[in-house]
Amino acid sequence: MSGLKRAVVLDTSVASTNVGDQIIMEAVRKGLREPLDGTLVSTVASHDRMGPKGRGMVRKADVVVAGGSNLISSHMWVRSVWRLAPRDAFLGMNTVLMGVGWYQFQRKPDPYTAWLLRRVLHPTALHSVRDSHAQAMLASIGITNVVNTGCPTLWGLGAEDAPAYPTERAEEVVTTLNSYIPDLAADRKLIEMLRARYKRIYAWVQTAEDHALLRQLGEDIVIIDPSLAGYDDLLTRGQPLDYVGNRLHGGIRALQHGRRAIIIEIDNRASEMGRDFNLPTVARTDFAQLERMIDGDMRIDVRPPREAIARWKAALRNEVTGRSEVTGHAAG
Repeated sequence: MSGLKRAVVLDTSVASTNVGDQIIMEAVRKGLREPLDGTLVSTVASHDRMGPKGRGMVRKADVVVAGGSNLISSHMWVRSVWRLAPRDAFLGMNTVLMGVGWYQFQRKPDPYTAWLLRRVLHPTALHSVRDSHAQAMLASIGITNVVNTGCPTLWGLGAEDAPAYPTERAEEVVTTLNSYIPDLAADRKLIEMLRARYKRIYAWVQTAEDHALLRQLGEDIVIIDPSLAGYDDLLTRGQPLDYVGNRLHGGIRALQHGRRAIIIEIDNRASEMGRDFNLPTVARTDFAQLERMIDGDMRIDVRPPREAIARWKAALRNEVTGRSEVTGHAAG
């Protein structure tokens, strides 16, 4: 009789200053319920170096799952959200990716990154990435056992039994602004556009720096409690409310609550997922298109790749239970 299987989930919300990572990890945990049913699940932080305890947990795990976020970059030694040390390459991690993205639009990974990823990623299990760019970057270093499932936060959207999104502009709006990739002129123009169209502007901040940015843009903006619970409280109130902002997961959270949402693209994350899965996005400086979207009859039809999601879940389940299944080609 085999013993209890053990899994370690690399938690992207621990040691993170971005509340949006909590949205991701909530979706990761939900998405892992079925494939890890009956498995003892522990967590280790992805955004901080592993200590002796975390390394010991990883060594004993039957499977390690990296949960979402833009964990990987082309230069893991210089810049990476996933805080891997060179010695982690010798842990036998066999990590399986779950809806992981790339840091930004970048060129082919450098030799150190290619070596590190080949060492820490499971060589034969099926990996899940959240956009086409991440899939192409992994393929460029020979890692092709990969499917594009989108971010786990999208997996529950677009269900047949889900209520339809409002199509017409609401009287109030909630926004988010990203201080990480600043463009004060574009942000000012956005706020001016919202002031002209909505009776009240709420704002939710995901970092302390976001708060400082918003305070520069007007005292009339109602900044709500900076917790995920505070944001959920606003989104679940009965009054009509739109979302227009440039924080990707702030917009996805609004969609999860059935709100009419427009996500402004400021980097590869929103633009890639907008193209791949029909998220309602618009380029940051395309104010004419943004105006048409806000004022027009807007139809939201997000399309998560359900076959790819189901395939990845089944492959992970097979990996945990020990049943063999060919899921792709291993890295060389």
